[in-house]
Amino acid sequence: MERTVFVVDDDGMVRTALLRLLASASLAARGFASAQEFLQTPLPAAPCCLLLDMQMPGPDGFEVVRQLEQRGDALPVIFISGYATIPATVQAMKAGAHEFLTKPIQDERLLDAVGEALEIAERQLLARVEHATSTSRLETLTPREREVLELAIGGLLNKQIATELGISEITVKVHKRRVMDKMQARTLADLVRTAERLQIHSARQR
Repeated sequence: MERTVFVVDDDGMVRTALLRLLASASLAARGFASAQEFLQTPLPAAPCCLLLDMQMPGPDGFEVVRQLEQRGDALPVIFISGYATIPATVQAMKAGAHEFLTKPIQDERLLDAVGEALEIAERQLLARVEHATSTSRLETLTPREREVLELAIGGLLNKQIATELGISEITVKVHKRRVMDKMQARTLADLVRTAERLQIHSARQR
């Protein structure tokens, strides 16, 4: 999947220079002259990051980040600014910025920051896909299979699960195998890790 860098800066010369630099590093990039223009653009279902000028007419960089998070489109952001103050840097980091760069920006430093941001974006995307897939698998479990899962990840043996649920050990084995198959877990450790990602907690029937 192609990785994309979005560049949002109202200064045309700066924007063009950044796009040329990114192209020279064989990075796909798209430029926007305003925050409004960028916010109206759907983000691709691929790793991407944002080079964002902090101070622009209309919504500033912080407002852009806020709106992205609000609609669930959070992505690694590299703030760029014509000046740097400690309060501004702190505010940028609190807003979730991956990096804060001051113009004029050294080419190597910018490309390093972009590379790191895209790596983060790729990991985040893979995690979201994995979470969505695991959630879909979880929804295929029957109520009884869900009970068996919650007890199994707590470390209970088949015999103990049978006692807890008031069913035979053979029935537990059948349910457990179906749980493992549906969740595509090769081992109990795999099942436990998946449950942790889905925030499923072990349970013991009372």
